[in-house]
Amino acid sequence: MTHPIHIGVGGWTYEPWRGAFYPEGLAQKRELEFASRALTSIEINGTYYSTFKPDSWMKWRDETPEDFVFAVKASRYCTNRKVLSEGGDSFARFLDQGLTALGPKLGPINWQFMATKKFDPEDFEGFLKLLPAEKDGLRLRHALEVRHDSFDTPQFYDLAAKYGAAIVYAVDDEAPEWPRIDQPTADFTYARLMSSREDEATGMTGAELDAVAAQTRAWAKRGEVFAYFIAGAKVRNPAAAQALIARLKT
Repeated sequence: MTHPIHIGVGGWTYEPWRGAFYPEGLAQKRELEFASRALTSIEINGTYYSTFKPDSWMKWRDETPEDFVFAVKASRYCTNRKVLSEGGDSFARFLDQGLTALGPKLGPINWQFMATKKFDPEDFEGFLKLLPAEKDGLRLRHALEVRHDSFDTPQFYDLAAKYGAAIVYAVDDEAPEWPRIDQPTADFTYARLMSSREDEATGMTGAELDAVAAQTRAWAKRGEVFAYFIAGAKVRNPAAAQALIARLKT
């Protein structure tokens, strides 16, 4: 059995994409409409820095196809703190801004931690206890993006599995010290691929994209997949995502 696969990029507003990904002359207000028909998912990054009004969430929902899915990056005020389990007020502000207005288009929430954040089992479990399983009748799926090698331990894998949270598989060639954890701790996989290069029209070579496609198909056998081309040579990321989507159709 193969589960659904969603492929995309981070955000949709990026000036160098105009003329490279977006057609010349396309109105900026139509960029999400265009991107959501060329890709199958987008990770909303702006939520890491600020909140949005419910009208924005409803607008994004209405501009995208019925089968489109958004991932949402959690607020830095929830994750960039010394004691994670004391962030209750920040959680409420983030979760109450209106993201459930996306309805079935709401995919996983990515909780990203700084590279200096080390694994503290007791505090991290306190954090996981703050993650609600649902809101406004919608299931909430949580992904944990950790960047310190202290998390690369069975104790962390077991804790994530206990709370049904995915561990983000993050690859960044410029940060080889980040752990690359590929563990089935949830019923979905969340990948952030940060290795695109500007000297490749599709961000990666054909052989590299074939390898990513094979890995994605393997993930899809164990659950739903959300994979995003982020950072790296950002101007190439839409082309990389489209190339991967095309490979997965064959």
